[in-house]
Amino acid sequence: MTARFTLHGIYLSGPTYKVGLALALAGEPFDYDHVNLRAGQHKSPEFLAKNRFGQVPCLTDTSNGRNLCQSASILEYVADKTGKFGGATLEERIAAREWMFWVWDKLAAPVYRTRGAKAGFRTFDEATLQMYAAEATAALSFLDKALAGRDWLVGEAPTIADIDVYGVVHYVGEAGFDLAPYPNLTAWVARMRALPGFGDPADILPPETRAAA
Repeated sequence: MTARFTLHGIYLSGPTYKVGLALALAGEPFDYDHVNLRAGQHKSPEFLAKNRFGQVPCLTDTSNGRNLCQSASILEYVADKTGKFGGATLEERIAAREWMFWVWDKLAAPVYRTRGAKAGFRTFDEATLQMYAAEATAALSFLDKALAGRDWLVGEAPTIADIDVYGVVHYVGEAGFDLAPYPNLTAWVARMRALPGFGDPADILPPETRAAA
């Protein structure tokens, strides 16, 4: 039986991992289409017909032929279609969306870009790297304070806000940042990793195209 969803992405991509993690936590099997960025597959006419931005991830809903892009928007769609992790009330859904805008603005850029620099994919001068380090530190500190006395970012259960944030926090070590100074954040990471269906990128995103198990 064909899986409802096909995730187009690359296993090294943090945003692709966010979507794969959301599907895994929701118990939703998905086909995986490896997009070869080095070969320029993301700029091919076939891929651009699915994702006009020429980026990964892209999620195809085979039940209706819809192609979705931008990881935060895809997470909202997955929550809506699976009925999981969307928030219990309108207020929680609004708050989750606010966190998702925040994480891209304040945490994702410094973490992902510094990670890319350390992996040799990006080049920045020292002043820029120091700026990213300061931004990441400030964002991690903010997260730690926000999690004081609570298990999840929004409400009493995990939401797509937690999944979105985790999809960045997972990579802080690769970016050279340490979570040790942030006990609330560290405890939250442990709770995320204990959720049924959780997997690291290597568990969820294969390095090649794969049909759902």
